Amino acid sequence: MTDQHKLKNAIIDRAVLVDRYMHEDLDAIRGKVDDLLLEVLDYGLFNGGKRIRPLLVVLSSRLCGSNDQRVYQLATAFEYLHAATLFHDDVIDGAMSRRGKPAVNIKFGLIAAILAGDYLHARSMHIVGNIAGKEGLAIFCMATAGMVDGEFMQLRNSDSFSTSESGYYETIMGKTGLLIAAACRVGALYGGGNPEQQERLHQYGVGLGCAFQMIDDLLDYTGDEQKTGKAVGNDLIEGKMTLPLILGWEQADSTDRACLEQILSDESLRKSEFSTVYGILDKYGAFTETRARARQHVTEALLQLETFSAPEGFEAKEILTGLAGYVLEREK
Repeated sequence: MTDQHKLKNAIIDRAVLVDRYMHEDLDAIRGKVDDLLLEVLDYGLFNGGKRIRPLLVVLSSRLCGSNDQRVYQLATAFEYLHAATLFHDDVIDGAMSRRGKPAVNIKFGLIAAILAGDYLHARSMHIVGNIAGKEGLAIFCMATAGMVDGEFMQLRNSDSFSTSESGYYETIMGKTGLLIAAACRVGALYGGGNPEQQERLHQYGVGLGCAFQMIDDLLDYTGDEQKTGKAVGNDLIEGKMTLPLILGWEQADSTDRACLEQILSDESLRKSEFSTVYGILDKYGAFTETRARARQHVTEALLQLETFSAPEGFEAKEILTGLAGYVLEREK
């Protein structure tokens, strides 16, 4: 068996365990909450998904020397919060599909999607506080607040069509980086990691999260809809100033920049002129540069793992290294 197959199998095994603990958690509340809520949760939670955030909780705990299986219960909270943000994002964006199937808001309606997201948020906080204590809950809540703030920054940048790279980095830290970094830090905290180990894994999560969002933004322009499960061009239609667009804008000559400005300022053109924008961004190497920036963040993330050498954390370190590579190469 190749190293790549071993890595894939190791990730799948742990993802299956995360799903098992989520099923057990939902079974525990069956009869205590409305049946429709359970139906919405079952549909939204088990409709695919890579389980990266809960895996990071487990692996960070293992890397710090813990073999406590209860970490999987803690890990479910991070998938719950992630799912809650997806439910709400799809409502905000008016999304029709998620992972190739009707989005929760389409299948069950707007109200059900919003309320189910609210429930998952509350449930996730309960789990983290119960298992990781006040310190873990504080980290979790700071990440949650930062995610909301990141969405507001993106909203403001969309209205003004800001081409600031620093503004973009602040946005993606809020949208993606903070939760991934929090998953690593809370996992390390629960696993008994010392302050330096917690900080190292936090920084690993920051780098991984930034790279993950950059590749996500790249796939919105270059992805295969059959693999991603969603149409390309959504970010452009919504006026989101993601890294490929910012980099293309910076490099474009006056003629192409004027063209981009005209398209961005008109919603109907944003819907109809995707191929024009794609051509301009490709012309100036924006897609290649976006991937290079993501690779740089992954390199910085991997540097944080070098100080971990305990034999009991060896497999976890291998998988965390492999996950970083997966983030760069993913197609969905």
